[in-house]
Amino acid sequence: MSAAGTAARATSVVGGAKRWSGGARRRATTCSAHPSGNKSVSSLSGSRARPTINAVSFLGSSSVNGVNRNYDPNPAHNIEGPAIQYLQQSNVSGPLKIFSGSCNEPLALEVANYLGMELGEIDIKKFADGETYVQLQESIRGCDVFLIQSTSPPCNDNLMELLIMIDACKRASARNITAVIPYFGYARADRKASGREAITAKLVANLLTEAGADRVLSLDLHSLQCVGYFDIPVDHVFGQPVLLEYLLSKGFNDEELVVVSPDVGGVARARAFAKLLNDAPLAIIDKRRTGHNVAEVMNVIGDIEGKVAIMVDDMIDTAGTITKGAEVLVNEGAKGVIACATHPVFSGPAVERLSSGCFQEVIVTNSIPPVSKPGEFPQLTVLSVANLLGESIWRVHNSSSVHALGL
Repeated sequence: MSAAGTAARATSVVGGAKRWSGGARRRATTCSAHPSGNKSVSSLSGSRARPTINAVSFLGSSSVNGVNRNYDPNPAHNIEGPAIQYLQQSNVSGPLKIFSGSCNEPLALEVANYLGMELGEIDIKKFADGETYVQLQESIRGCDVFLIQSTSPPCNDNLMELLIMIDACKRASARNITAVIPYFGYARADRKASGREAITAKLVANLLTEAGADRVLSLDLHSLQCVGYFDIPVDHVFGQPVLLEYLLSKGFNDEELVVVSPDVGGVARARAFAKLLNDAPLAIIDKRRTGHNVAEVMNVIGDIEGKVAIMVDDMIDTAGTITKGAEVLVNEGAKGVIACATHPVFSGPAVERLSSGCFQEVIVTNSIPPVSKPGEFPQLTVLSVANLLGESIWRVHNSSSVHALGL
């Protein structure tokens, strides 16, 4: 692959998200999209051109758009800067193999396209009684295997499928197994809020470890303390560069923006986001939660009058918190409200609430497959995190630092 082809930008805007069914044998070939009312920013193209992540700053003065043009095949001489042509022969951990679970195969296809690869062949199916069957259709002996599977709804089914995939890879003599979990389910059950509760995030961490995973790569965990629940290495990547790049492309004036945290617990996330968004001012919504998935907004801390409020969170579940917050912001004089979140869980009445007219735009990523029907949610914009995950996979495979990603 030439250097020009490596640095080519393959980002395009397509409509809607293609629904993929879990088949017996799956290959990464081509991906078409049908028109819909939703906007989807994708990094999947028909060519093998490897796109770049313009939202991430790569180190090294000899790099252009994140690609090191003076690459030395000796990995000891290359700390930063990917070169796909050396992926398999430059690393001592074995050839790179990527497999996708049935949860979000379109995202896995984009990741494989970013790396100039094809997805590995895998057979995943359900028996009549609901049990999951997994069989690898190619040899992975001595390979560095990455399994891409979000544990999004149906959470338990997707989690069990991931555990079985890990076990299958371990028994097939893979050298290293990395579970790539764009959305880590049960991350909100990270502590005992009251007596006699389970810390399910720790339980899931133990399950992944005991199944045979050697490493976990995840995107925007609900709380950073979940990293400490694992007894294996965890690479935690932030999705904010993807959201920031899109917001900066809209050409807002710095004076008309204010970043809003939907609750006190998200202040640190919102503050970091505001700092990267040209040091925008910060506001906080004070709320009182009366039960699970039920929130009551009380007041707004900060100046939001006459400004475009950007509400930042890691996920949108039932959208109760963020919708009530948007209503308060509009009543307090905000010119418009834009919701930004990495994970579109969209449970229950979420789509109805988000499309009710409170939001000027709802910006999410494709870490979870979209659940809205074509044309049902015109305010929705879906950004692809395939470049970010692909770059992270490349760096993990080549024993390079992933610290700069997401900063």
